[in-house]
Amino acid sequence: MIQISPFPIYEAAMVKISILYPNSKGSRFDLSYYSQTHMPMAIDLLGTHTGFKGVSVEHGLGGAIPGTEATYVAMCHYHFDAVESFMAAFTPHAATLQNDMQNYTDIEPVIQVNEVLIAR
Repeated sequence: MIQISPFPIYEAAMVKISILYPNSKGSRFDLSYYSQTHMPMAIDLLGTHTGFKGVSVEHGLGGAIPGTEATYVAMCHYHFDAVESFMAAFTPHAATLQNDMQNYTDIEPVIQVNEVLIAR
């Protein structure tokens, strides 16, 4: 790790795969099922891959202006050492995870792949 105050820059590459669920009026999202059933299953399936670095799950509470709606009802961020590692972990379980989506949402997620430049 290279230290550049105040943030450390990690030499090892890391990517973050973000799965974002837009907060659309009239849409359905079962946060309890997502956080207590779907995500533990996903972590069990993907977390065994050697490239897996971690995951976070977030629930949107509000927008930038007090009293406004959050842009996303929920977000999941997988951290892997490389996109190829994520794909190797995800692909064998894609059908299982995607078929389970009907149990918690009717929202089409937005997926973004990010290169992590700074992490602490």
